[in-house]
Amino acid sequence: MLSVSDKDTTSFASEESPSFYNRVMKTAGTGIKDLYSGLIRIHVLHHACEEGIFGLGMIQELRRHGYRIGPGTIYPLLHGMESRGLVRSSFAWISGRRRKVYYGTRAGRRVLAEAKKKVRELANEIFEHDRKKHP
Repeated sequence: MLSVSDKDTTSFASEESPSFYNRVMKTAGTGIKDLYSGLIRIHVLHHACEEGIFGLGMIQELRRHGYRIGPGTIYPLLHGMESRGLVRSSFAWISGRRRKVYYGTRAGRRVLAEAKKKVRELANEIFEHDRKKHP
């Protein structure tokens, strides 16, 4: 378990301010997007393993969950997942349009199962603090 000394915690107070948040968001290579990128990948893999997905449909699904990504993010992500063997693609007609649909592979399902264990473990640890504070 990680431990933080009393001396270190004094710097956390300023992290609650909007100016801290804005600074972090504007700093190249850091911020909320970096934190969410893994969650987005897990979300995409989950849907590919469940029912198959296509780019625009996945953009819309992610937007329903508050993520704002566009085609310049989703398609390279899907292509990368395909090149790593996590998903495979085939063409299908959806709502009158030919779409490239991505489905989870056996390897993708194994990776997703491991990711789900890690997410569950992390969520339990994060919310354990809340349960102790607000029973």
